[in-house]
Amino acid sequence: MITLEICASSVASCIAAQQGGAKRIELCDNLLEGGTTPSYATIALAREKVDIDIYPIIRPRGGDFLYDDLEFAIMQKDIAMCKQLGCNGVVIGLLTADGQVDVERTKILVEQAWPMGVTFHRAFDMTADPIQALEDVISTGCERILSSGQRNTAPEGTELLKTLVQLAEGRIIIMAGSGVRANNITMLVQETGATEFHTTARSYVESKMVYRNPHVSMGGIPGVPEYGISLTQVDDVKLILELAQQAKG
Repeated sequence: MITLEICASSVASCIAAQQGGAKRIELCDNLLEGGTTPSYATIALAREKVDIDIYPIIRPRGGDFLYDDLEFAIMQKDIAMCKQLGCNGVVIGLLTADGQVDVERTKILVEQAWPMGVTFHRAFDMTADPIQALEDVISTGCERILSSGQRNTAPEGTELLKTLVQLAEGRIIIMAGSGVRANNITMLVQETGATEFHTTARSYVESKMVYRNPHVSMGGIPGVPEYGISLTQVDDVKLILELAQQAKG
């Protein structure tokens, strides 16, 4: 069977993920920065509203994955919060300055998260040696790795994803993510051998604002609608999952 994880940035998207048949939610804030830890209230309300697994990302800021002692302390506090709120797991990713998995600190967070599960996120894709990184993440006790095959999107990284699935030999789950869409999920299932996939399944919903000041832009990010809200779409979740299951046979 195929497992579909939805990267959701709101409680509304969490609800849509569940309605569409997803098994798990990676709950994030600030997706335009690659995802940061959501607020206490967002996690708490998401837990109230959905029954499927919730894995908040534990990432105190955007940018790289080299964290100082203060940031590491924040991550520990956030993991404790997620445990207290009844989350099923957390998503982490820590590297050393030379592009290796920070095994020591990752092990500490995995131990502190127990009995919650732990996913190692796409910090993996920024490592210098993905084969060594695979073994390092396995040694930390993480249950899965989210990867795009060290490319911007999973379709571009298909070859490495296939290699990782083969080398993992069931010791850890390789979950393909980034750029996963209805128009490529069949290829990804067939070519990578992965059984878990990660997508936002989102689109921008037009704002209900009537007055729109033409002289001010709050975001200023090219390609991002100033008056649009990014939401996971139930029908897109259903379609991606249906196509993935068909491809798996």
